[in-house]
Amino acid sequence: MASRKLLLGLTAGRRLRSRTHQLFSVANLLEASTSHSPAAAVASTQPSGGSPAALLFSLRTISSTRQATQSAGDASGRSAVDHKLIMPEDEFHKLADETIHDLLEKLEEYGDSIQMDGFDIDYGNQVLTLRLGDLGTYVVNKQTPNRQIWLSSLVSGPSRFNWDAATNGWIYKRTRANLVQLLEEEIGELCGTPVELS
Repeated sequence: MASRKLLLGLTAGRRLRSRTHQLFSVANLLEASTSHSPAAAVASTQPSGGSPAALLFSLRTISSTRQATQSAGDASGRSAVDHKLIMPEDEFHKLADETIHDLLEKLEEYGDSIQMDGFDIDYGNQVLTLRLGDLGTYVVNKQTPNRQIWLSSLVSGPSRFNWDAATNGWIYKRTRANLVQLLEEEIGELCGTPVELS
């Protein structure tokens, strides 16, 4: 019985030393991984003849460490949302509703003036739908969680517009396009008659 306990103790001691060695290797690995690729970091800290399990453990550690640093604000990772910068919901609804209702009124007047077959405008459930007959359909809707107005355009495709206080308008960050000006250009060109929506 005593020899069995001694054997178990020796086995546990070997495992503990092996784990300790792995942990020290990981500490070196983390330091090396900040300036090397994962493979180079493992190679620089992995002793020759290291076990496949230790190598796998090291690679997993690098992977999880990189994800943690990226989520903590690394430029290449996803950044956390700063809720202080998000527009208050009631302010968003006021600005978005004003814009969409203004578009609705002006597009209705425009449709009456051009007498185009299939021109139809509809607003319901916070979605503005503009049908241009055989040409296709535009859709403008609010996205409250993102504080954005989304546009599905026949010409430019899908776009997401954020409120820009400096220009007092809804701006698409990728192209710096203004929602109202973009609609004026595209609809005027498609229908063959200029439209003023601002």
